[in-house]
Amino acid sequence: MTYKDLTHLNQVRIGVFGGGRGISMVEFCTKYSEARLVAICDKSDEVLDNVKKFIEEANAAGKIRTEVNYYRDFDEFIKEDMDAVILANYATEHAPYAIRCLEAGMHVLSDIAPVKNLAEAVKLVEAVEKSDRIYAFGENCCFFPGVMEIRRNYRAGKYGRFLYGECEYIHDCSHIWPQITYGDRNHWRNRMYATFYCTHSIGPMIHITGEKPKFVTGYELLPSPRLTDLGYLKGTAGIEMITCQSGAVIKSLHGDLHHYCLYYSLYGTEGCVETDRKGDTYNVLNEWKDEKLSCSNALHSDSEALKMLAMHGGADYYNMHFFVQRILGNKLDGEELIDVYEALDMFLPGLLAYRSVFEGGRPVEIPDLRKREERDRYRNDTFCVDSDENNPMRVPSYSKGDPDIPDEVYERVRKAYLDGEAKKNAVK
Repeated sequence: MTYKDLTHLNQVRIGVFGGGRGISMVEFCTKYSEARLVAICDKSDEVLDNVKKFIEEANAAGKIRTEVNYYRDFDEFIKEDMDAVILANYATEHAPYAIRCLEAGMHVLSDIAPVKNLAEAVKLVEAVEKSDRIYAFGENCCFFPGVMEIRRNYRAGKYGRFLYGECEYIHDCSHIWPQITYGDRNHWRNRMYATFYCTHSIGPMIHITGEKPKFVTGYELLPSPRLTDLGYLKGTAGIEMITCQSGAVIKSLHGDLHHYCLYYSLYGTEGCVETDRKGDTYNVLNEWKDEKLSCSNALHSDSEALKMLAMHGGADYYNMHFFVQRILGNKLDGEELIDVYEALDMFLPGLLAYRSVFEGGRPVEIPDLRKREERDRYRNDTFCVDSDENNPMRVPSYSKGDPDIPDEVYERVRKAYLDGEAKKNAVK
């Protein structure tokens, strides 16, 4: 669909809510001729100052002049004259803002995660269905060149019917914990549960195969002292064992173990493929058919995506590129925009895996919220880790009870963050 209110512009006016994670989307808008950044909103003056400096430098060096309004209050930000909003705020707070933007007539690209519980999932689906605006989910791991190549090959029948897949997102963030949590006890990264941040692993497997998850069994690893010493309340990593509607099985592992790894493997009836485990080579593909091995690298260093937006190996570029072009009504070959239903197929296995942990490892059914008749069962289901003590289905970040972490830990992490910011400013 081409949106009539944009046909005379050939440019999408974009606001970014969340200037920390959102800096990648800001950078895109300073380089992409069909996107115009008009507003930034963040509650932190420090973050807004960093974004201002980035835009000033981009204006001085780039070809696209960006005039931006800055806000600390979302209620004022949403009054801005813009066509689309990028939600890059806290990962547990996306759904309410997505709904408000859709109701205000704006397109939405939501960063991870789409919702925090099933009640929000029902509300979000119904808001999207009611709106004529685009909702897209920004699971950027789906847009690594290697993952996109596997998807093209699978959809062309190269590996046959999907039987089994494994996926991993291992990211030890302990060395950057002050920079990403600011010493805030209630920061979502400190409070999230082991199976919460699951879409970097599960997402590409769902996006490649188009499978619908049906049941999940969850596992929670023990907390690690090196992480609780930073204010980290949850188990070190989470595991989901997912049975799909077709009968295929997916094993997902993700968390803050030692090492860094993004890894995907797919076993089909006609062959198998896996990404390499060495370094950042999730774009290197190893394929087997009839016991013969072939290797290839889907990443090209001269690609437009990598040149424009190097963060996350160019994957952030495709999120924004597909989103902007869809709004402008330009259907692209190989377009892979992720809609609200697929977003929930990627996230609900992690949410319900944590319920499985509380139920002793019992397989838990994953609803398909495409079906209106299934939604009423979950309309009031607020099971999640929540800072709202009035939530009757609130559970701790670790299933055996939150670790007792003294305030001194968060004060130390906060000091480390502020010292790091002072050093950066001194260098500038």
